[in-house]
Amino acid sequence: MRQNKKEWLGNIKGDLLAGVVVCMALIPEAIGFSIVAGVDPMVGVYASFCISLITSIFGGRPGLISAAAGATALVLASLVRDHGVEYLFAATILTGIIQVILGYLKIGNLMKFIPKPVMIGFVNALGILMLQSQLNHFKGPSILLLLGAIGVAIIYLLPKLTKAVPSPIVAIITITIIVSVFNIDIKTLGDMGKITSELPKFLIPNVLFNMETLMIILPYSISVSLVGIVESLLTAQLVDDLTDTPSDKNRECVGQGLGNVVAGFFGGIAGCGMIGQTIINNNYGGRGRLSTLTAGTAMLFSIIILNKFVVQIPVVSLAAVMVVVSISTFNWGSIKRIAKVPKSDTLVMLSTVIVVLLTHNLAYGVIVGIIISAIVFASKISEINVKKHKVHGYIKYEVKGQLFFASTTKFINSFDYNEKLDSIDIDFTNVKVWDESAVDAIDKVVIKYHKNGIETNLIGLSESCLELIDNMGIHNKPGGLEMVI
Repeated sequence: MRQNKKEWLGNIKGDLLAGVVVCMALIPEAIGFSIVAGVDPMVGVYASFCISLITSIFGGRPGLISAAAGATALVLASLVRDHGVEYLFAATILTGIIQVILGYLKIGNLMKFIPKPVMIGFVNALGILMLQSQLNHFKGPSILLLLGAIGVAIIYLLPKLTKAVPSPIVAIITITIIVSVFNIDIKTLGDMGKITSELPKFLIPNVLFNMETLMIILPYSISVSLVGIVESLLTAQLVDDLTDTPSDKNRECVGQGLGNVVAGFFGGIAGCGMIGQTIINNNYGGRGRLSTLTAGTAMLFSIIILNKFVVQIPVVSLAAVMVVVSISTFNWGSIKRIAKVPKSDTLVMLSTVIVVLLTHNLAYGVIVGIIISAIVFASKISEINVKKHKVHGYIKYEVKGQLFFASTTKFINSFDYNEKLDSIDIDFTNVKVWDESAVDAIDKVVIKYHKNGIETNLIGLSESCLELIDNMGIHNKPGGLEMVI
């Protein structure tokens, strides 16, 4: 309970200020992602409020910002187009249920299998994608570039004078005043879609509750739940690294799921952890659950109460904030380390970045990065070394390395089966026997020697290796030495 109180009240000023800054970055994202999904802008607003509220309470990573996200919007766009918005609400609820189940099944424990080069590639790709997504807001009259430059300058320079007020808020207000005073005709938040002052209402999706509906929404819900969990857990891990504090990844899965269930019942789209907004939160002092709650609540408050002001905010002012965030998100140190780290790590990092940029899907890049890392790892540990020692007619083969499916061929080919001796020793003191393929390889070596009239003594095997061979081996069973394998 003491820890929970600290998570809520341990950083009140920092969390409140950071939450307000994040709110400014959430509004255009929530509206933009709603447009991508083909639904009313308020669907994204309601979702962001519901998800941030629920995850602030039930999530496993304090300081993580969750809301309506681009990855989920892209997946659900075709569902809305083909079947309508009510099916989107139903799919959002089912997505949440799947995520809750996965959380209780401890899927968060799989985070330990994501290597650091994949994490770095994930962050770098995100920084590039965020920058790309903002460039369109600077196309048009040259005044857009000037206003954007003013915004970026304020964000960078104001903290050198004072940190009493978050510089992004000052930048947004300054640009809004300039545009209003000089009556500059540029795109505002109000131009992105119909923004109302209505509070979210509880609703049950207007769909038939039968197997046909389930078969329609299930593929979308599975895809969204997995994409959402990947992005949320990667974001949680990033915050862990930035703050040097642990988090409960399984609880985070459950929290994300509950947030999506509630969002679906209040007319919202599915969402997940948002790494860009989370980094903003962290950069401006947000550390606790209060920052997450503040971000979503302040966003809904702004839309409902300050509607007339919010719709006048120039989109370019918010784009300036996101440009700074994208620059700070990119891990510039990874470029400097390319010459120092193993080439395989650079390959994994670059592959992750390239796949994300080609597909615009962070989850795909992470999956490809993990696969390449696994292949590289398997290649590295498959190097097995077999040395032959011959002293006074006595021969011993000393084996070192990991014996598993990837190293069995080299292991088998490392022996001279035409020795003119009665027996040989094979020393496994420095070997770990991992799988059935390894036991099969040992069987082949022993039986090959037996066919040539040579007895093979396996020495130095650990208890676990002996148990594996006893359970699955053939050569040590009656008649096994005579088998052809």
